[in-house]
Order: sequence, then C-alpha cells, then structure tokens
Amino acid sequence: MNAQQAYIVGAAMIPMAKYKDSSYSGLAVPAVLNALRSAGVEPARIEAVVCGHAFGGMLTGQRIAKDVGIGGVPVTNVDNACSGGASALHLAWKDVTAGRHDVVLVIGVDKLTQFGGGTLPLVAEDPEVQQGIVMPAVYAMRARRYLHERRASVEDLARVSVKARRHGARNPYAQFRSEVGIDEVLRSRPIADPLTLLQCCPTGDGAAAVIVVSEKLRRQLDKPAVRIAASVLHSGTATTGFRDMLRPEITMHCATDAYEMAGFGAEDIDVVELHDAFSIAELVYYEALGLCRKGESADFLRDGKSTYGGQVVVNPSGGLLSKGHPVGASGVAQAVEIYWQLTGQAGERQVPDARTGLSHVTGGGIAGLDHGACTVHLYEGLR
Repeated sequence: MNAQQAYIVGAAMIPMAKYKDSSYSGLAVPAVLNALRSAGVEPARIEAVVCGHAFGGMLTGQRIAKDVGIGGVPVTNVDNACSGGASALHLAWKDVTAGRHDVVLVIGVDKLTQFGGGTLPLVAEDPEVQQGIVMPAVYAMRARRYLHERRASVEDLARVSVKARRHGARNPYAQFRSEVGIDEVLRSRPIADPLTLLQCCPTGDGAAAVIVVSEKLRRQLDKPAVRIAASVLHSGTATTGFRDMLRPEITMHCATDAYEMAGFGAEDIDVVELHDAFSIAELVYYEALGLCRKGESADFLRDGKSTYGGQVVVNPSGGLLSKGHPVGASGVAQAVEIYWQLTGQAGERQVPDARTGLSHVTGGGIAGLDHGACTVHLYEGLR
C-alpha cells in the first residue's frame, strides 16, 4: 500500500472532433492550459509530465511541454494503445504516492484523422493481424458469442448505442450529440456482423489533461479535489487454445485489485466511464467490473440500471461510442469526466450526489492475449 495519497485538482479536455489541420501539440495545448488554470497551477510549478498517445511519434510529450512553457522536468511518453492515457495517469499516481513529485501533469492525445479513415493499423508482425484480424472483427466475435450464450438479442446491442447517444447529447465535448433509436442503429451500415456502424466508436481527434498532486499541495491550492483511491495496470496473460470471450480476465483482475486497494466495491460506485469502443463491450464489462452478476448484463441495461435514476450511471459522457475514441486521449478524458462528476461540474449530465467513480480502459489486440493492457482507476470526491 502506498503511504501517501494522490489527488486530481484540475482537469480539462477539448471537444472530440476531426481536426485534420492540427498538430498533436495544437490539440493538447488548450486542454493543458485549461487544466492548469482550473487547478490554479502555473506551468513553472509542474515537476513532471506524463503523456499518453499511440500515434504521435517521438517526443510527443516534449513537444507539448515546450509549447506550454514547461522545461527541465522529466517528460515520459506512454504507448499502451487505447490504455495509453490511463497508463500515463497510473505513472503519475505512482510518482506522487511514492513522494517523488508534488505535482504532475498528465496528458492524453491522439489524432486519428491522419489515417484517412478505416480501421486503425495494427502491428504487422502479429500472426492474427497477418490473417486479417481487425478490432471490429474481434468485438463482432464477442457479440456473436454473447448472443449465443446470454438471453440477448441484436436489439440489446443497439440499446447500448441508444443510451450512449442519449448521454452524449448532453455533453458539449462529445463528437456525436444527436440521439438515435434502436431501429436507426440496426439499419445503419453493417461493419462486422452483428455490429453496425452506430455500434462502433468514431474515428476522430482529441486531447485531455489532468493535474495530479500530493496531499500537501492539495491543501495549499484549496481547489475542488478528487482522491485517486486506486490505480491498477495489468498486461495480458498468454493463453493458447480456447479463451472465453465473455470473461475478459484482464479487466476482472484489474477491478478486483482496484476494489481491494480502495476499500470499496462495485456496489458503492456512483458513476463509471468504461471502454465501450463497440456496443458489445459495455455489456461484457458490466459483468467483468462486477456491476451485475454473470449473465445479467442485458437485463441490467434493459431495466435502466446503468443510466440516470438506476443503480449506477455508466458513461454519462456518452462513452467512446458518442464522445469519440482518440485512443491515447481516452483514458485521460475518462478521468476528466469523473473529476467533473465528483466535483459537481458536469452541467446537464451531472449525476446527482455522485461521490465515487470508476474509469476503465483496455488497450491493444495481440494474438494469445485477452488484451495488451488494462487500467482501472477508482476515485472519491472530497466535497
């Protein structure tokens, strides 16, 4: 157990969208400056920078820090696929709780419009990639298995997207802000059966930033703060042969460790931001994170237990399906949303009386692994 505590005292993001003419620094600098402003921290006070991204190239964090006026401090770049931003937050948490730094800037940024559309490029040396695997196909296989094993229908898959768009319509930072119905989701262009276009996260660009500080600095700043009650990062375990696609062990292990570290469990969580890159993912992760029992995720969704007025509000931001998924930015953007929710700054999408939160993001497709990386954070508001 780490002796010291770490807190988020400032957070910001830019609207997720397509910024084809922007540089990585151009995306990130506004988010960084607004996070610093909300924390009441000057750039010169930053002691370390951690930048999560997947496709930014060399020294992305240094380029951003330079343009903000931060220099002479350690800057670490993190590539953990979709979990890059959350992994950057994990490293900042480790540094602060270990007493190495009192204030760390965490950045998440990526620009997917550079690829011109289509599925994201995967590593060519992977044997499954060589056979043509792409991420929509992976999740489509999960969806097929889910429909076979659970009391579920394609309408249940579509309901995830309907909820995401309904939540996203309240979020000025979301890439998609229009509501949709079940029929519209199912009639949208087929991508990988049974998944349709509106069940897949959009390609786009974005950036987010948070300021992580020690207890000592939190007291000095006297700003709205959220305690990082747990931070857990796992990599996948290689397995040959059969793997239960509805039992994502990397997420289950992360969640179990996070609950133990925080001292509270799934039943105590008020708001969740989870990795819904495809509609099926949300249903699978309800169970993996312990929000409902095995086999009950479709009922959990149908009964309204994962939205406002239910047991827990899942993805009030609209999630990746509505807010967008600029890969390395997503984990930090989740932390921003949770910070806003737990400090009463979420506007129209505010979850009433939210006190505890969870963010979860997985990253990477590698042959033989459930996922390459998974990060789970638990948060506690101090209002």
